[in-house]
Amino acid sequence: VQAHRLCPPRGAGSSLEPEERSMEPPAVPEEEEEDEEEGAVPLSMAPGPVGCQLFGYVGIEAVLDQMKIKTMKTGFEFNIMVVGQSGLGKSTMVNTLFKSKVSRKSSQPGQEERIPKTVQLQSITHIIQEKGVKMKLTVTDTPGFGDQINNDNCWDPIIKYINEQYERYLREEILITRKRKIPDTRVHGCVYFVPPTGHWLRPLDLEFMRRLSKIVNVVPVIAKADTLTLEERAEFKQRIQEDLKTHAISVYPQEDFDQDPEDRALNNRIREKIPFAVVGADQEHQVNGKRVLGRKTKWGIIEVENPAHCEFPLLQDLLIRSHLQDLKDITHNVHYESYRVRRLNESNRPG
Repeated sequence: VQAHRLCPPRGAGSSLEPEERSMEPPAVPEEEEEDEEEGAVPLSMAPGPVGCQLFGYVGIEAVLDQMKIKTMKTGFEFNIMVVGQSGLGKSTMVNTLFKSKVSRKSSQPGQEERIPKTVQLQSITHIIQEKGVKMKLTVTDTPGFGDQINNDNCWDPIIKYINEQYERYLREEILITRKRKIPDTRVHGCVYFVPPTGHWLRPLDLEFMRRLSKIVNVVPVIAKADTLTLEERAEFKQRIQEDLKTHAISVYPQEDFDQDPEDRALNNRIREKIPFAVVGADQEHQVNGKRVLGRKTKWGIIEVENPAHCEFPLLQDLLIRSHLQDLKDITHNVHYESYRVRRLNESNRPG
């Protein structure tokens, strides 16, 4: 009692005053109680605005420069497959795409070209460097495809090869101690060369694209389009588009993978032009004082990179300048993911 009398009165502001602690929660004002009952969020917990206005330069955009520098140092991989009958200009087209001798024939001069009895896949890898950016390019050719009298199941070796690359990547990915960067040999794009017949697609073309479009990005092109007149080319292209739609064949760029309205608008313009009518040439000619890639004929020079002559620039833009990363993303996130899920489900089945 005596100690209690020595304590100063409550509210005197002394730091020695003992606090009376209670186990009951602190009283909440009536207005706050009403807010909580109505489900309102207290001010201290209210989420901030989506966008925040900065008062000065922070440097967030520098991450783009960091990504660019890192990519230039490490480089990246791009794997392309060309499929079609012999004599359609596959090797020439690849050389024209990358403006260098990267095809199978260019890498093996002096060897006699023989049509194999079965489809034999041959891959050539090159390191291409442009303005400090390194790209490891792998070109896979399919000599023997569609060259035989009986072409039944001639797509089997191609399907097997594509799945083998998925399997190789999967084995590296599921290791406990895996590599920091897994070598990527997966096929990112398959360019299918349609013969310039001017008629409908052959059953071989339809069956190949139907099977392969489920596991890889297929880009159909009309080979040697300079053998067709402009009217024949437009009519042939329309027939091919009708065939693809009738048989529900989804070639690249697929409508299901458009991410936003901007991508959809761009891809719709590309889909209207598919299949691209292309002409390949790896020789330069003098035209109006300029050196241009083209094919020399009796009536003039067909300029490969001139949109008025052929649609090769559209194919080059699609494969390299505008959709190269998208080809790799769809290969990894869609085709490879589908293969990975199927293989892991198979391995988890009892027995």
